Amino acid sequence: MSTTLNHCRALDTSDPLRAMRKHFVLPDGVIYLDGNSLGVLPASAAARVADVITKEWGQDLIRSWNSSGWFDLPQRLGDKIAPLVGAAPGEVVVTDSTSVNLYKVLSAALAIAAEDTPGKKTVVSERSNFPTDLYIAEGLCRERGYHLRLVDPEGITNALDKDAAVLMLTHVNYRTGAMHDMAALTAAAHAAGCLAVWDLAHSAGAVPVDLSGAQADFAVGCGYKYLNGGPGAPAFVWVHPQHADRFQQPLSGWWGHAAPFAFTPGYRPAPGITRYLCGTQPILSLAALECGLDVFVATKTLGGMAALRRKSLALTDLFITLVEERCADHGLGLVTPRDHAQRGSQVCLSRSEGSYAIVQALIQRGVIGDFRAGDGATHADILRFGFTPLYIGFEDVWQAVEHLKQVLETGEWQRPEFNLKHAVT
Repeated sequence: MSTTLNHCRALDTSDPLRAMRKHFVLPDGVIYLDGNSLGVLPASAAARVADVITKEWGQDLIRSWNSSGWFDLPQRLGDKIAPLVGAAPGEVVVTDSTSVNLYKVLSAALAIAAEDTPGKKTVVSERSNFPTDLYIAEGLCRERGYHLRLVDPEGITNALDKDAAVLMLTHVNYRTGAMHDMAALTAAAHAAGCLAVWDLAHSAGAVPVDLSGAQADFAVGCGYKYLNGGPGAPAFVWVHPQHADRFQQPLSGWWGHAAPFAFTPGYRPAPGITRYLCGTQPILSLAALECGLDVFVATKTLGGMAALRRKSLALTDLFITLVEERCADHGLGLVTPRDHAQRGSQVCLSRSEGSYAIVQALIQRGVIGDFRAGDGATHADILRFGFTPLYIGFEDVWQAVEHLKQVLETGEWQRPEFNLKHAVT
């Protein structure tokens, strides 16, 4: 029997997380399935940033570094992220971008590897890892005399051979939504004498993460996707305590100094995770990100990340079911794993033609997903839909698939305006 709209409405009625939607600003008539690219605006963010501008900056001026707690914002926000990623207080710091932070931790990992296993000269990563991660790794390998080895997911364990020094992976693949077994792959890396570096850009705030339990070595993550920190929001860094004081990161700016206001000429790194800071912090952006993180604090009484994960899986299960029931004759392929243990919080579909235009037609109708191009060989074009359980409901899923069905049945996607490529897809 097919899934009905009334069934979806009943799921919304019984959803314990349905009240979380009020914490966000969602435009009327929009079904937002792109929170895996840019999260929506927290309802408290505009007033909070305005207060930082008009009072803390406008009235209190430089005194706010002390009186408003600006100075320790990176650590305070890190402590709010820590329970989302399986870290302890004092182990996470919010700063810079994901790319910059990856440069820091991969540099530190290579320095440790050079001392502990000097004969190992290979960094292993997934061929379809997010390009910025591969670009950063490529540059560091060239600079340090290492080799970057790219393999398909099923070849990762075999690639951890006698030459492998560091395993660098993104927990949830940006193209497919496939999720790695962090604990198993970290254990395999350690058994091979490798360090494990994880990118949590598509998992922090979307799926439960346990960095400490997995005994990972380094991790970075994004603040503007599922954490809803706003465009270009600062990212975060986690380092296993056993490594935190061992090597200083390569961007030895004054904010990571043990005593930045001593103004001494020689660099002395701060203890622990604070040394992964670099320059003066972006206070307006940090204030906006804190509004997004505070919503996660509010979910604790409702079950926290476990409850979010249950709803995420229910939403993505429903989307897959409805697409297969209602769009079966339109050439859509499922790219995302069906297995819950291997699925993040997005569903990706493939089609031999028109993927970009279909997404544009859906956006015109108010159903916002995004498109990721294939390489013309091993990877197909992707229609990508992210499901953020904080503000997406089950009726939203039904309506999104109904719009997809209409776009496909009418051939609406073939209209010229939907085939005009934009700079950002």
